Amino acid sequence: MSFFVTKYTGLRRVFRLGRYVSIEQKQVACGHERSYASTSEENRRIPKIYTKTGDKGFSSTFTGERRPKEDHIFEALGTTDELSSAIGLAKEFCIDSGHSFTDQLEKIQCVLQDVGSNIATPRSSARDSHIKKTMFNSQAVIELEKWMDAFTEELPPLTNFILPSGGKSSAALHVARAVCRRAERCVAPAVRSGETDPEVAKYLNRLSDYLFTVARYAAMKEGKGETIYKRPE
Repeated sequence: MSFFVTKYTGLRRVFRLGRYVSIEQKQVACGHERSYASTSEENRRIPKIYTKTGDKGFSSTFTGERRPKEDHIFEALGTTDELSSAIGLAKEFCIDSGHSFTDQLEKIQCVLQDVGSNIATPRSSARDSHIKKTMFNSQAVIELEKWMDAFTEELPPLTNFILPSGGKSSAALHVARAVCRRAERCVAPAVRSGETDPEVAKYLNRLSDYLFTVARYAAMKEGKGETIYKRPE
């Protein structure tokens, strides 16, 4: 039995190739479930999560190019993964508080997988087939703007600088916003060099605005006051 292992947007996906699939595996992502049903009880083998291919400080892009792990492409990928994790944590706080926008946060996490796919396909080593598979849909930017407009209609006007505050949901969303700003900074060099789609940078820029807006919205819905900046005396 053979294995085909790909590293994709900071995650490892293992596809088992051959006649038998010895265990049942299910992958749930963005509302889709993939099932790999057991067809043989013999030669039961579980694929290992580690590949050892990065032990010498190099990793592979989607195009197959090997680069040092400190390369700006992997810095951008890792920060995008960190952003998705921060949003995931904030989402759990928002679920506990009964907020209505948690489906939006989950969809954003899915879009960030697409962002990672695009980043992991530097144009300098990509073939047309790679680019076609990882094109970023600019409609995601428009969707963020529509969501923000709807929240803004309900929010009181912003007349002062506010500090990250307003309850656990709001504060966690502010943390995600700060990580998003860092992700945008990490992606900027790849965009300027032509290796990453400019729409990716635009999405991250808009996403930080969305996270700021929805953090304020969460505080308002929970009846939690936002801390206003005051110059220390």
